[in-house]
Amino acid sequence: MSNDLRNFLALSYDELEELNLHAKEQRKNRVSIDTIREERIKYLTDEKRIKAVTVMFSDLEGRLHMLDYDKKFLINSYDNLTFDGSSIRGFTAQRESDLRLGMDWSAFYWGPADIFGTGKVMVFGEVIDKDGSAYVGDIRGVLKTFSNKMFSEKGYTLNAANEIEGFLFKGEESERSYHETGKFEYVNTGGYYHSLPGDPLRTFIDTAAEVQRAMGFQNEKDHPEVAPSQFEINYGYGEVVAAADQIQLYKLICRQVARKMGLTASFLPKPVVGVNGNGMHTNVSISEGKKNLFWDPAGEEKISKMAWEFVDRILNHGNDICLALNASVNAYRRLDPHFEAPNQIKASAVDRGSMVRIPIGNEKSSRVEVRSVGPDANPYMVLYSVFKTGLDGHLPTDNIRQAERYLPDNVYTAIENFNAAAWTTDLFGAEVKGRYVDLKQGSADRCARLLGTFVKAPEVQFHHEVYNQYLWNQF
Repeated sequence: MSNDLRNFLALSYDELEELNLHAKEQRKNRVSIDTIREERIKYLTDEKRIKAVTVMFSDLEGRLHMLDYDKKFLINSYDNLTFDGSSIRGFTAQRESDLRLGMDWSAFYWGPADIFGTGKVMVFGEVIDKDGSAYVGDIRGVLKTFSNKMFSEKGYTLNAANEIEGFLFKGEESERSYHETGKFEYVNTGGYYHSLPGDPLRTFIDTAAEVQRAMGFQNEKDHPEVAPSQFEINYGYGEVVAAADQIQLYKLICRQVARKMGLTASFLPKPVVGVNGNGMHTNVSISEGKKNLFWDPAGEEKISKMAWEFVDRILNHGNDICLALNASVNAYRRLDPHFEAPNQIKASAVDRGSMVRIPIGNEKSSRVEVRSVGPDANPYMVLYSVFKTGLDGHLPTDNIRQAERYLPDNVYTAIENFNAAAWTTDLFGAEVKGRYVDLKQGSADRCARLLGTFVKAPEVQFHHEVYNQYLWNQF
């Protein structure tokens, strides 16, 4: 059909960046939600070229869901958007399926028309239960509530930035067809920092970075990673909920750019045995006003007593929360000590095999880095687990920073640890914890118990980010 009769929104990348940075600044400054809502609704009403609003939310496992609402309908009905929660894995039972979507008007994004299509804007939604309360299975809402509580009660701003690695493979459906092909094909074999201008990997990285920049990510650096066809595109720090939203957008952008190139961006932790896997190193700090509470120039490794206690609590609960940070069967292939794997439950400034690393920092950048996180984990669950544990978890009775302890090397042990831990019940509540364990157990039971030395088709076929209903129903 010809586009001649259409007049849908399609902005330049510079215009997009300006709009997204303005929205980001409002969010950072905690502008009143009433003010932002009024501004957004006026914008949607006045901007005739917008046809639809894409509302995004994540399920319990972190899978991103998107619904397009006609703009005029949404303006009139944004406070009563219902959907069938029983169709979402890990959400309500069929007998109590009605849920609502509220708008987080501060989490509003303009996307490039050549990547996401013309005439649309994007906003993150908040899942609301039948009684009007926040839905317990919406971990984004749980994280946001915790973050707001820390700010209102203690003046803390929780900050995070994630270094998310991925692979670029040949073919648009390389993950979903893995059970047929049994292999992934690289587009580049150059390795760390090495790719030629114009080759598929470099073109992909450049394009994805341009989209991120336009969407207000405030990029820092990008490069091919150690393994063949591997990439990493880094961007700046943000408040914790915005940081988790950006993880979801980062993966969405990468997948969309790759698909337009006839390729697949994969965030499986270890899609190919024998080369480095994908991590999602999670850098975190806490500030009060403009003061970085993790910085102490006189402290051990120049971080504060508060920061070390934060680290100690995470190490103490390392095995308890491992399943939240490493959410798939495939994730436990990555926790392999031969490939810089962070499988040791200790903290170090230099040893990259440690679960927690203390990077070199200054008054502005001082932070701790949780390295034992897979990029396929629910980002809201990851950041909630890290911050809630670091602030409210139990301190160990002895010095465990250099103890000889290790994270599980298989999902079954991780499930057992998570299920047995009283701390994970404190984190998520018994009901949500039980649902999550059931989902992880279901994935594990469809796969070989022993990982072995090559990737089995079921660990890809039944992976929570890869699965489709047809394949799961073939089991």
